[in-house]
Amino acid sequence: MRVLIVEDERSMALEMEAFLKNASYLCDLAFTARQGLKQMEESAYDFILLDLGLPDKDGLEVLQQAKKCCPEASYIILTARGDLEDRIKGLDLGADDYLPKPFSLLELLSRIQAITRRKSGWKDSVMELGEFLFDMRHRRIMFGKEEVPLSKKEFDLLHYLVLHKNRPLTRLQLSEHIWGSFSDDDYDSNYIDVHIKNIRKKLSAFASAEWLQTIRGIGYKIKAVD
Repeated sequence: MRVLIVEDERSMALEMEAFLKNASYLCDLAFTARQGLKQMEESAYDFILLDLGLPDKDGLEVLQQAKKCCPEASYIILTARGDLEDRIKGLDLGADDYLPKPFSLLELLSRIQAITRRKSGWKDSVMELGEFLFDMRHRRIMFGKEEVPLSKKEFDLLHYLVLHKNRPLTRLQLSEHIWGSFSDDDYDSNYIDVHIKNIRKKLSAFASAEWLQTIRGIGYKIKAVD
């Protein structure tokens, strides 16, 4: 999943970036409101981590603008402000959560995962997919006591489809959120098709995976039974 970190404290921004990349998130950085809004206009993000104390614009104003260009993103406010009114206003404007500074990176990751589960309709970190169990927390898919040997990118691709279960996703959407942005010149939809083919092959060695569906002319989706 893609994360945009809008934070003017460079050391903190770089620390968050390194931590989240290690947890398999794609991260972009912006050190000003202007940079952040420009990146939001050019790319799609799953999460936007937004500092309220930016040097060139108030974070709450940025949030209002961000919600217009990235309405599907999840927002976590990062703030050193102790004013309860600011925090309430941020949530009223559409933020999903807030973290007061200083905060633990483990808590940040936990908040991201909790928001992801809530928006995806997960009650916990495990979901049944046919005869398989998809374990988000431990980043694995199990068949009984055996783990399906997916590569990191194969798991990321399946994970993103699971998060948007029952919703068709285009090949371009999958590429942007898992591999980063592609220009028109270097984008190749076959790249996604090859990974899906490999995933199906590995799953079929254990059991049927009819829940992983091809949507002709569009892309792929997970047909999950809630």
